[in-house]
Amino acid sequence: MDKYGTDYIELVLICDKIKEVEGVEMQNVFESCYTLDQRCYETYGLSEDILMEHAAAGMANYIRAHFPLGSSLLIAAGPGNNGADGIALGRQLHGDYEIKLYLPFELHSAMAKVQFERAGFLGLKAVDTILETDIVVDALFGAGLNRNLDEKTQHILHQLNAIKAYKIACDIPTGVGESGMLMPIAFHADVTICMGAYKESLFLDACKDEVGEVLRVDLGVSALFYEGQSQTSLLERSDLKLPSRTQQSTHKGSFGHAAVFCGEKEGAGIISGMAAATFGAGLTTLVVHEKVTPPPYLMHATVVPENASALAIGMGLGCHFESEFIQKYVINSHLPIVLDADSFYNEEILSVLEQRDREIVITPHPKEFVVLWKTLTGEQLTVTQVQNRRFEMLRMFNAKYPHITLLLKGANTLIMQEEHLYINALGCSNLSKGGSGDVLSGLIVSLLAQGYTAIDAAIQGSLALVMAAEQFEGSSYAMLPTDLVEEVGKLECAVKA
Repeated sequence: MDKYGTDYIELVLICDKIKEVEGVEMQNVFESCYTLDQRCYETYGLSEDILMEHAAAGMANYIRAHFPLGSSLLIAAGPGNNGADGIALGRQLHGDYEIKLYLPFELHSAMAKVQFERAGFLGLKAVDTILETDIVVDALFGAGLNRNLDEKTQHILHQLNAIKAYKIACDIPTGVGESGMLMPIAFHADVTICMGAYKESLFLDACKDEVGEVLRVDLGVSALFYEGQSQTSLLERSDLKLPSRTQQSTHKGSFGHAAVFCGEKEGAGIISGMAAATFGAGLTTLVVHEKVTPPPYLMHATVVPENASALAIGMGLGCHFESEFIQKYVINSHLPIVLDADSFYNEEILSVLEQRDREIVITPHPKEFVVLWKTLTGEQLTVTQVQNRRFEMLRMFNAKYPHITLLLKGANTLIMQEEHLYINALGCSNLSKGGSGDVLSGLIVSLLAQGYTAIDAAIQGSLALVMAAEQFEGSSYAMLPTDLVEEVGKLECAVKA
């Protein structure tokens, strides 16, 4: 037995889980694709023209796969290379689809002029007005837009958004700025087809409703050659690796013991404990100040059990536990730990962040991050500032505490440790309800108890949460934390199906 109370069987199981998670290949995300395009020109001998033709072909393939021949397309093309992509798309689909090419501005880029000339050779002409159609393609302004939209462009976007059609954004919706900041109006896309690589600007919370589903197309070389290395990754459903039990010669001790602190608002701790037990922890104990009435499968005690293998604290905590108790069972503990909710208002608990030899996951929402940042740096931010600078704030925190796994909740969940950032963009508004975060903490502490590293536990816990919400069949507004826990218990069956 080692200091964690694990035996040989446990260690074998843990190693298997870690191998499963480390084998995941995730999609890369980049702040900008400029240097990637340059590599294509300088190293691979690909011209701007070749990249553009492949960009248009990627969009064309999507349309051919989803819409019948003869469908009508209105392509709103701007003056630059984003507009050139749109014009090339119109040329490639002309003859098979009814193309309405709308050019509201004088063409400026050389490639836009070339593409319009090519389209003209096929008899494709521009229309003067915005017309009703089956599909709208926004190719007005791309990722390089770093200025406010003029009145004319805003009026065009109002008109495009008002059309009852399926809406596709070329590379990035017009009105979503280079940094992901949303302008007063933006194109409201059902799908955004980005060129070559995923861009960070598509994954800020503010523009989630504008970008819709985000897809990527190659530009003449595979992503392997186009992208290179990135310190930012996009999580997908296929990245979920459940703590499925494959070995039979086991016992409850083989799967860890999660200890969940249950404070003044006991419901939060109970929900978290239910999630931990449901997600595979062999034992789950609520650490309580006074008697509670949890489900029968949850134990409760007034101290942290000696054989506990991970802790979670903060959910509904309040001021229930004395300083001496916190010092003994939280600060002086070696156990992996999840800090959530009320933890961020307790400077004593936050001293855990200085422990560099411990697996630590913190899970603040933006308001809690504001409190945390003020405590750590003295800088007072607003929630809006944090939301507008989500990627920047994570990187600033990581520079100070690289060993800590920070999971910043939001419409898109961001997870970071040791300079690597992961984006979970799979969340839905079903989760916008009290108790969802308590479930998440329970999922993460369950995995920590089973031997997962902090970063793997945060990634897999966040994926399990959003996929459980996705499975819920009730009304979008009706999902309860207990529903989430129930759906978590069905994930393995859903994945196998």
